[in-house]
Amino acid sequence: MLRIQGGEVKLQHWLTLLSGLVESLFFTGIAYGWASLVFVLKNDGYFAAYCTNATRDEDYAVYTDCSGQDEHFSQVMSVASIATTILRFPIGYVYDRCGTAVTRIVAMSLYTTGTLLITLSNAETSVLLYPGLSSLIVAGTMLYITNAQVGNLFHSYRSTTITIYNGAFEASAAVCLIIKLLYERGVSLQTSFLFLTLCNIIHCVRTIFLMPRRHIPYPLPETYTYGVSCTVQKRKRRQEENDTVQKFKEGDAEKTEKDEKATFRSCVFSWLFFCHLVWVVTIILSQFIFLSNVNPMLTRLADDDQTVVSHYTNAFSFIQLCGVLFCPISGLLMDRHKHRPLAPGETSREADLRSSSLALFLSCLLCFFFCVCFTCPVLLLQYVTFILQVTSSSFFYGLHQAFISIAFPAFHFGKMSGMAMSLSALVLLLQFPLLHLIQNQLHGDPLYVNIGVTVVSLLTFIHPVHVSLYCRELAKQRKNSQLTRQSLRSSDQVALVSLHRV
Repeated sequence: MLRIQGGEVKLQHWLTLLSGLVESLFFTGIAYGWASLVFVLKNDGYFAAYCTNATRDEDYAVYTDCSGQDEHFSQVMSVASIATTILRFPIGYVYDRCGTAVTRIVAMSLYTTGTLLITLSNAETSVLLYPGLSSLIVAGTMLYITNAQVGNLFHSYRSTTITIYNGAFEASAAVCLIIKLLYERGVSLQTSFLFLTLCNIIHCVRTIFLMPRRHIPYPLPETYTYGVSCTVQKRKRRQEENDTVQKFKEGDAEKTEKDEKATFRSCVFSWLFFCHLVWVVTIILSQFIFLSNVNPMLTRLADDDQTVVSHYTNAFSFIQLCGVLFCPISGLLMDRHKHRPLAPGETSREADLRSSSLALFLSCLLCFFFCVCFTCPVLLLQYVTFILQVTSSSFFYGLHQAFISIAFPAFHFGKMSGMAMSLSALVLLLQFPLLHLIQNQLHGDPLYVNIGVTVVSLLTFIHPVHVSLYCRELAKQRKNSQLTRQSLRSSDQVALVSLHRV
């Protein structure tokens, strides 16, 4: 058996890790493959009523103007993205308060609702895409949040595990590419989503046997067990062990029970959270502006050649599938210090924060270069844009969860993570006037909006700079505290010698 930190890694832990990877890879981030799905939906005539005949000013030729159709497809993604960000804080509260099982049951209900709504939709009921995609994206987010705690089972690779799950979350967008390829071979959209509905049994089985009812604690007690047991004897043993874990958790809870509310307030109003919020809002805005406009952008750059658009859409989906390969990089950067001893007086939190600054800085660079590339109206450059988008998104979501788990108390993880995403929804409301501006005043050309987003992306660098300064201040306080203790010891020794002489 493998051993991590001297403890035996149980087979159940590996089954939880691998099954969660499969769940994340095929179900959690399906909605982010929207670009591939739009191609299928256009062929099936969704929102086709918004296409009108228009006349070109140059040669008075009549052509079909589908900007209204493109605007509706963009709005479906915008509504879904805003819905999931607004609901992140309530989701986090439910997760912290009610535990894993309740959160996953709600997620499975929303997942079934979303897939069934898309299954039952057609060109005449295109409006069902709004609640369908919103339910699907919220369900995927809830499943991902419950999977993030699996990193607690692997202490030395905690951040790496979280970022691997995020990579799988990003790569699951390629499921829509599979749906598109199946559609081109005669499999209808409704058949594909009906199959996804039936796959909900996978989530049920995993919730019962391979996930805890409440939460996986960190650090992990050696006696900790979870999942359904098949015999009464095992149930009794697990109950005894979980009672021990509960006492372990209550020992920490007693110290914070009286000031837990104040602690949450102090976390929300800290500079550490404010700078993290700026980082979150800026990167999310750039990501969703791109995702909402990627199909119209490709159509415009390809001169409405649907064959070229299909080729680039397939390329984008394939690159999204490779996102699972990029994510562990940020996690490994954050875990690189775990095998080294701590400095005298240094806490594990301080070491984790110091280690995170490099990964945060790289995420800012990736976001900036991503914005620069999608601002340039060059079709071939979009291959680079796709790679940077997937890499930037992979770094962002993995680092967001990992940083929150490091910087703030564990019992506030869901609320703090959700608070950052929910507050970012206020900024994401800018998508609607921006999309309207692009489609109407700018005649479908997003150049000036993209330039503005690129300039705003520079704000992300505030976060790694502040974390570095914060860690430097902690190190300074630790050093001063050590000097003070040494000075007190010296004074005590002098006093004892003087007393002895007297």
